[in-house]
Amino acid sequence: MPPPGEDTPRLLIGPLLRHVDPVSATVWVETDRACTVEVLGRTARTFAVGGHWYALVVVEGLEPGSTTPYEVHLSTDGTDGVRVWPESSSPFPPSRIRTPGRPGPFRLAFGSCRYATPSTVDLAEGIPPDALDAYAERVAALPEDEWPDALVLLGDQVYADELTTATRSWLRVRRGEEVSEDAQTRDYEEYTRLYAESWMDPHVRWLLSTVPSSMVFDDHEMIDDWNTSAAWRRRVTATGWWDARIAGGLASYWVYQHLGNLSPAELAGNATWQAVRALPEDADAEPLLREMALAADRDPRTVRWSYVRHWGDARLLMVDSRAGRVLDEQARRMVDDEEFAWVEQQMRQAVEDGVGHLLVGTSLPWLLPHAIDSIERVDEALAVRHDGRLVGRAAEALRQAADLEHWAAFGHSFDRLAAALLAVARGEHGPAPATALVLSGDVHHAYAAEVVAPGGLTGRVHQLTVSPLHNQAPHPIRVGFRIGWSRWARRFTGAIARAARVRPPSVEWAKAAGPFFGNQVGELVLEGRQARFLLHVSDHRPDGDECLQQVLDLPLADPVPATVPAGG
Repeated sequence: MPPPGEDTPRLLIGPLLRHVDPVSATVWVETDRACTVEVLGRTARTFAVGGHWYALVVVEGLEPGSTTPYEVHLSTDGTDGVRVWPESSSPFPPSRIRTPGRPGPFRLAFGSCRYATPSTVDLAEGIPPDALDAYAERVAALPEDEWPDALVLLGDQVYADELTTATRSWLRVRRGEEVSEDAQTRDYEEYTRLYAESWMDPHVRWLLSTVPSSMVFDDHEMIDDWNTSAAWRRRVTATGWWDARIAGGLASYWVYQHLGNLSPAELAGNATWQAVRALPEDADAEPLLREMALAADRDPRTVRWSYVRHWGDARLLMVDSRAGRVLDEQARRMVDDEEFAWVEQQMRQAVEDGVGHLLVGTSLPWLLPHAIDSIERVDEALAVRHDGRLVGRAAEALRQAADLEHWAAFGHSFDRLAAALLAVARGEHGPAPATALVLSGDVHHAYAAEVVAPGGLTGRVHQLTVSPLHNQAPHPIRVGFRIGWSRWARRFTGAIARAARVRPPSVEWAKAAGPFFGNQVGELVLEGRQARFLLHVSDHRPDGDECLQQVLDLPLADPVPATVPAGG
């Protein structure tokens, strides 16, 4: 590979292998200038946003169950393409596109909450080893048939409200002013710094180039407590800085994360993507994306951030549990009725298509530790009943201070999701999948819980929560979550809920494993109607090197009945 010259375009971030189905794939890159990007003979021109250049190459005509190594070439008008990936000195296996349809188990890795990358974080912060970094190193050393087939990142890929020392120093130069320790990003340009900081780690960069990734946002991509309540929105939208912040946050999310979530067919029907592609080559798409972002913030119905991934016998339905909330205290919803109807229709379609495993991704857990679930229900009930009065204001203050904003704090939506999952597990739409699995993050510990009532379920319904990939839970939070799972805390908070005349949840659940603390990555291993949940926690070996320790291997589906010998 020839060394790049002054007139040679360079690859800044990526490549990221994003949507992959049996016959097609998309590859996302950021470059340092306008150019043409080539992958496996398919090309795409870059588009500009805020002085940055990106491309999404659609690779079609692949074979189901195939493995295809790929390179990335960049060229400008009148020049030959220069290979920029893989790097000539790379110690990693070649990046490749592996389409669904191969024999053997389907492996899916998942997690959430990754605060920057280890090289940019102060050692004094005491954050344990980056689990995604250690996982990438582990995968690179495995035979290809043991690599994960998909990676699902369930929110907080960047932290716009918790900046590293390096980023604060960069902001000091950019802004020309002192930057406080609690500084936050302001606009699109500052968001681009966060993605570069997070995705340029060599191990993670290779992993993202080789394992197809599905992503969704949570609050820290925008701001802590994003869309907690109507009171929160009234306060933040009255400020002079909110429009620039949410425009930069949602526009950068669309470019860096959401665009790659879409299939080629969805890209062809996406009005924003088609509008960006229709711009003149020298035009900047930032004004267009800014308007899209502001419209989405003011009226969530203008953009659907939820999406579906098809993986043969498994299907992922990713649900936006942040941007699409209805926050009126008298009609709180995690997503509006139109969006929820779409979610239910996608669940029915999955069953009609005969999938063996239905995966529902949502950044926030549906089933929480029982005591915390009860507290969130009591808080919502008091805030609704006493809206605008002293008790209601106190409930609102507690809601924001303690982050009481999960599915349990949107009781109507909790029950509607329960009803949809139970209908799937009962086989009301067709033969029930072996499992219906809710994958979540956010709460800085890992656990597995299973619905145990009502009965009559043909398939099994689980909540699997894995968080964080690279962050930490302060000691008081660890204590709080341990207490939250305890029997005495459940009885105590349950009594409070009954005294407050709060309607109980429509399902009962039991903890199957956990809680586990530390930085961690979860894996699902799906084969036929069998499913297992593996959990890996980062640690240090005696020699000081980082590693992953497997701490859990939990069966999720009913075992295959043993064959009875004839006459036995």
